[in-house]
Amino acid sequence: MASQDWMHKDFYAVLGVAKDADSDTIKKAYRSLAKKYHPDRNPDDAVAAEKFKEVGEAYAVLSDAKDRKQYDAIRSMASGGARFTAGGAGGGGFEDIFSMFGGGSGGQNIDIDDLLRQFGGQPSPTRRGGQPGGFSFGFGGFGSQPEPRKGPDVLTNVRLGFRQAVEGDTVELTADGRTITTRIPAGVHDGQKIRLRGKGRPGRAGGDNGDMVVTVHVDKHPVYAIDGTNLRMDLPVTLKEAALGATVEVPLLDGTSTRVKIKAGTQSGTVMRLRGKGIKLKKGASDLLVTVQVAVPRRLSAQAKEALEAFDAAMGDTDPRAALRKEAAT
Repeated sequence: MASQDWMHKDFYAVLGVAKDADSDTIKKAYRSLAKKYHPDRNPDDAVAAEKFKEVGEAYAVLSDAKDRKQYDAIRSMASGGARFTAGGAGGGGFEDIFSMFGGGSGGQNIDIDDLLRQFGGQPSPTRRGGQPGGFSFGFGGFGSQPEPRKGPDVLTNVRLGFRQAVEGDTVELTADGRTITTRIPAGVHDGQKIRLRGKGRPGRAGGDNGDMVVTVHVDKHPVYAIDGTNLRMDLPVTLKEAALGATVEVPLLDGTSTRVKIKAGTQSGTVMRLRGKGIKLKKGASDLLVTVQVAVPRRLSAQAKEALEAFDAAMGDTDPRAALRKEAAT
């Protein structure tokens, strides 16, 4: 909505607040009315839909300090607070208008072009008295066409359980004094932002509504983690399984399990990819990335200690850090 429309709009009355209301009072009134007239609560109610639009327009102007100052000045003109008379006893002049915008008489410089632009005028080159130069304004009594503007975005957060994030879920989101229901897709990760088009504040002069930007927070799982579109987990194996090889069972998120083969000599930190065992997406299931971790026992029996000593003796002079020292010296 452009400034030329403001003469006929009492935004303070729309929100039910006083003209000297502070920003907190205006915001509180807007949230209450937006919630009351929201289309989700008043389906197929044309009157409520129009009220919701009016409330959004009023808040968009009064919540912006610059727009509110300009609006108050225009409304003052409409009620007779500023006059375009030539001056003299009992009548004001252009200085009445200038004072609304921080200017005034007494020799101060006033930017006429900037003032007229605020009322919707558009500058165009012309000739004055047959001579080149100068500008005139296509003012048309506030008749210029308003420029559509997209409404502001609103921000909110949602916390999901791990399985909710992996499988997707329908959730309720609360922002800007209203609540909407939406579907969170499968496979979202912690910190991801989702943009819901058109769910923000109303646009101006027929402009699009803003968006709702949702930041997702996902609870941790004791076994699994989300890695892009895949799942990731650590798989503990014994020293014997890693050294000699083995087939072990791997639990899956859906409650089933699968068996994987550990090759002889597998090192701790080795990653195996189990295709199709991750997150079920629209385009098919993603993968499960399994990181092998050799489990070192915290306590050993006397017999186990003797066995390890015997194993170490059987390995001879093998030094796993020999190559590390050589490479560090290069």
